[in-house]
Amino acid sequence: MSTDQRPLSPHLQIYRPQITSITSITHRLTGLLLAAGLLFLVYWLMALADGPEAFAAAADFFRSWFGRVVLAGVAFSFFYHLCNGIRHLVWDTGRGLELDTARKSGYAVIAAGFFLTMLLYVYAYGVFGGGA
Repeated sequence: MSTDQRPLSPHLQIYRPQITSITSITHRLTGLLLAAGLLFLVYWLMALADGPEAFAAAADFFRSWFGRVVLAGVAFSFFYHLCNGIRHLVWDTGRGLELDTARKSGYAVIAAGFFLTMLLYVYAYGVFGGGA
């Protein structure tokens, strides 16, 4: 059998994306973003330990539009990764593996990630009168 007649292995160019593949890839990406987010946490802790001037500079960064985008990305990554991890724990029990259930739980994980991120932002930034 010549190499040009071999069957193709399934990969992203053969199959169109499905919610299960999208959530799997997103789970990996959010894990990477959480690792990168730890660098921002370390920066904040080092600024806290370095004194009031350094902490004020860090606080200014996290209050800027870019800092808020970073925090929103890390928050979404955390909540999405958490919810999808719970979904995987349920799958480990043998439940929720049916195609329709897996599809619905995928959409639920995405929605929960966005909802929990928005809930955190409403609380943290005092939108609608709440917050710290």
